[in-house]
Amino acid sequence: MHPLEASDFQPWRHVPSAKQMLFERALAPETAIGGIVSPQTPEALATVIRESDRQTILPCGAGSKLAWGGIIQQPETDSSLLVLSTERLNRLIDHAVGDLTVTVEAGMRFADVQTILAKAGQFLAIDPAHPDQATIGGIVATADTGSLRQRYNSVRDMLLGLSFVRADGQLAKAGGRVVKNVAGYDLMKLLTGSYGTLGIITQVTFRVYPLPEASQTVVLSGEASAIAQAAQTVHSSALTSASADLCSASVVTELGIGKGMGLAIRLQSILPSVQEQANRLIQLGEAIGLATVHLTGQDDVTLWQRLQERITAAHQTEVITCKIGIQPSEAVALLTEIDRLSTPPWCGQIHIASGLGRLVFDATTPPETLLSIRSICQTNSGFLSLLQAPITLKQAIDVWGYAGNALPIMRQLKQQFDPHHRLSPHRFVGEI
Repeated sequence: MHPLEASDFQPWRHVPSAKQMLFERALAPETAIGGIVSPQTPEALATVIRESDRQTILPCGAGSKLAWGGIIQQPETDSSLLVLSTERLNRLIDHAVGDLTVTVEAGMRFADVQTILAKAGQFLAIDPAHPDQATIGGIVATADTGSLRQRYNSVRDMLLGLSFVRADGQLAKAGGRVVKNVAGYDLMKLLTGSYGTLGIITQVTFRVYPLPEASQTVVLSGEASAIAQAAQTVHSSALTSASADLCSASVVTELGIGKGMGLAIRLQSILPSVQEQANRLIQLGEAIGLATVHLTGQDDVTLWQRLQERITAAHQTEVITCKIGIQPSEAVALLTEIDRLSTPPWCGQIHIASGLGRLVFDATTPPETLLSIRSICQTNSGFLSLLQAPITLKQAIDVWGYAGNALPIMRQLKQQFDPHHRLSPHRFVGEI
């Protein structure tokens, strides 16, 4: 057994005010926090859970996504909330270069993992929000990926195995470290995107990919009808784009990459293939009357960094960010309708293959506007969930707006994994 050390616990009164504000974005007003525990081993983390006498626990990594999801209420027992951070579980466990896998502890920062992999000419094909601060455990717990899902799919598709601590303090694991291992796959799917409500992730194994030789981006911009045609053509073509995103006119203008609605397509492969595909995209744009911008080298890198920053609100910013889903064929129409419903400034980004995306609104946007947009998404087999928003707004409307029929099963799973509802209560769908 690995006992806790005195340095593992930080009383709330000693936590810097900037960090306190970060945590408070996940809490209802007047919710009391006793302190932050940052164990250095999975065994010590398990000890904290076992010995905390059913105290309500808020798991986190570096805290970059604490503002997402539902807000935690004051525990019914009137005891203070305990924050349990995995930030000090930050070791590289294994990098099997030849097998294209990497195993790291949950508290390792995404940027540090990429740095390690880059030395071997490899990378993790995920582009999460706040990549410099985000930890691997937090990325898995929130299923946070980005534009690279066009080629590489979701966080779940990257996962090969994980270890976690159950709500009763027992260590558990699923999957393994080899690409063909599928044991425990359902358990990995359950933990991914569960917002820490079913267990606390301590270690993750991912598949990784070789770094591409070349990367270029073509941006098409113009009338919405022509952009819809271009998106359909790209989606049904043999082009092997790494990313392909619809961007609202406000994003296109702000980033200086055109005028009107935009379609940004990133191509990553060997140089001759990238150049040939870029030329085909430019010809497509010209044929249907769209303006084109062709970005290479550092300009290509900078565009995707700026796009991610624009669509991801900083922790301190009082804005509303939403995750949405809609039938891909209706994505352009949705962005057009939001222009009619919303008061500027707002911005949006939707991945053309999945129909998933992000919207960012001013903090003063009326709840009725958000509910109208949610209704449009749901009518088209989609959803709208609040990620970051003022606490008052999250108290006024349902954060998740779930309209499916799986809620009873979700609640049964919560009861089985966490019968005393200790872990991240109220953060997930249906206030689970």
